[in-house]
Amino acid sequence: MTDGRAEPVAVSRRIAAPAADIFRILADPRRHTDLDGSGMLRGAVSDAVVAAVGDVFVMRMHYSRYGDYEMNNHVVEYEVNRRIGWAPEPGRGHPDTAPGATPRTRWGHRWTYELTPDGPDATIVTEAYDCSRLPTDEQAAMDGGRGWITSMTATLERLEALCANPPD
Repeated sequence: MTDGRAEPVAVSRRIAAPAADIFRILADPRRHTDLDGSGMLRGAVSDAVVAAVGDVFVMRMHYSRYGDYEMNNHVVEYEVNRRIGWAPEPGRGHPDTAPGATPRTRWGHRWTYELTPDGPDATIVTEAYDCSRLPTDEQAAMDGGRGWITSMTATLERLEALCANPPD
């Protein structure tokens, strides 16, 4: 942390696939469970492919502490074949939306994927988690997001496998 603020954490992997093929997977919420390295995603509520900043896609989630719930993901970065990112917001069934809970919309964190071509048939994919907009006590409680590195690494491994074995 610098000045009490967490720096984004990021994991990169070179994947033998063109950026357009990778971006197509990342922009389709229905494919997110295929690449989820956290084990928390249960499926897409939304079936529309992300097409622009301002789009919102909803994912069914499970976390042992919260049970089943949904997250509304607001697309905050979108550059075709280069970058896609979203800011999650608690949705239906999440404890932050329960009666009597202190209402909180977006928490101030975001997930981003950056795609950098590395030759005609390979891409450096960087997944980043940024919690620098969260209150400093919450950043500290989650160790600046470093707890996500293992899941992010697994996600990029799964993304690589999806690209190596595209569906028929």
